Amino acid sequence: MHTPLNASATTAGALLSSSTFEVPPYQREYSWLQDEVVEFWTDLRHALGDDSYFLGLVILTDEDGVKQVVDGQQRILTLTLLAAALYHEAKQGGRTALAERIQADFLRSIDYDTDDTNPRVTLSDEADNETLQEILEHGRGSAKSSSTDDSLSKRMNDAFIYLRSQLKEDLSQDPFKRLGAWTDFITNRLYFAVFVHPDPASAYRVFEVINTRGRELTTADLLKNYVLSQTPKANREDRYQEWKRIAQQFNETGSNSFVQYIRHVVTVEGGHILPKDLFDFLAQRATFSNKEAPSINRLMSLLESNLPLYLQMIDPSLEGPAEPEALKIFSALNSLGVISVRPILLAMASTPNALEGMLYILRLVVRRIVVGTLGTGNVERRFGEAAKRVYDESDWRGIQEDLADLIPTKEEFEEQLRKRSLNKAVLTFLRRSIIEETEIPERTGTLHFIRPRQASEWEGFSEEDDNFWGNTIGNTVLSSLERRPKGASTWEGFKENILSSAVPGEWTSKLESFDEWNAEAVVEVGNELSKKAADVWY
Repeated sequence: MHTPLNASATTAGALLSSSTFEVPPYQREYSWLQDEVVEFWTDLRHALGDDSYFLGLVILTDEDGVKQVVDGQQRILTLTLLAAALYHEAKQGGRTALAERIQADFLRSIDYDTDDTNPRVTLSDEADNETLQEILEHGRGSAKSSSTDDSLSKRMNDAFIYLRSQLKEDLSQDPFKRLGAWTDFITNRLYFAVFVHPDPASAYRVFEVINTRGRELTTADLLKNYVLSQTPKANREDRYQEWKRIAQQFNETGSNSFVQYIRHVVTVEGGHILPKDLFDFLAQRATFSNKEAPSINRLMSLLESNLPLYLQMIDPSLEGPAEPEALKIFSALNSLGVISVRPILLAMASTPNALEGMLYILRLVVRRIVVGTLGTGNVERRFGEAAKRVYDESDWRGIQEDLADLIPTKEEFEEQLRKRSLNKAVLTFLRRSIIEETEIPERTGTLHFIRPRQASEWEGFSEEDDNFWGNTIGNTVLSSLERRPKGASTWEGFKENILSSAVPGEWTSKLESFDEWNAEAVVEVGNELSKKAADVWY
């Protein structure tokens, strides 16, 4: 890592024709979207008549005679796609010699012992490499790449389609001359600054340092890089596929959800780790209060074994190990938007009377949300330490003492719920729990505010009243209607259009008893609902 980066200027033709290149698994996937590809094409087209054009620094390392691309993947791959477009246009235009020159320099190398040809550039992922090679060979991407997915294969397909369409348009004015000009340009006048790192074992660290000084790597990128760097080469492909398979489970929710899963799994055995410290902790770049990071093998084992249950926490409709009652608790926590207790739930899953423990956590969460102090960093830290205690003791009951001071009294809960403005998701969940008299209610009905904020024609309810009482439990009702119908912006209109469609068990008789819906009515109903809620949750 102390080797100075003395790079030499090399033409793209000389670089690509001199070796074969592999994009290793620790690299980011091909991430360029249309904006980056458009900029790449536009810059090259404008420079076509120039003596030279600089494409930036490429860092390589040599491993068993194949150049590993440590930095510069996006540019090398996009240039390869452009060379493929030129190759197929030259073939189609009958310029066989030119096409063979492009292929030899940019697309395929020859094995002089066997006469076999090999791709100049390959990807470590088998499916993505198949897409790349089909583009290079046939001028089209793999049929396996969906037109709607967001995979590397899809992005490569899109980039190639764009580059070839732009090239066709550019060549139309004089195909013969322009094909020659483009080939000469990318071969002899397009330059990289190339540095070949002498130590392949340091490539992962080089990648991390270079990229974090430029466009910052995500924590997921850094963690993948570290995990693969600590894996023997013979096992690296299997480890990469294992990592990819786990990460893909979080594709719909993004890389942050995957990193969050890693942090939660690590928290169970190691205690609370801040998001910003996760990489440094796992890579052992810093020490954290006597916490010991798991080995790479242990980390991967934890990610594998906890995955089915964690995915059910995210989506309780999935198949997995959780019992039906546990799935209801997961659904309840999702309704409330609470994820910070997932490490505790993971730790509890294998303990005696786990469902009782999970219900304890749900009660604590609801009580804290109502009094308004759940979302602090200190509370999350305590949840993390509680998860570790559950794991260490294989028993969840000890954390009741640790977390006892977080639980408000029944009187505090009732008082806050009566008058506190809460978000719609929380009010919906609480309203359902009151009607069904259970801590894990069914997801029935849509919550409507009786006096909505936009109801300027509502009599007896001032703007000041609405600001204070509009988002409180007393101003809510559950209806089978998903959308508020027209004509429901007055008290009479509400009774006719919404109250008539209230869900079973809703307090319709109570609401119908009011001649006017005003602040006093909200307070009265809110008082009764809060008492009922306190009875459910205490």
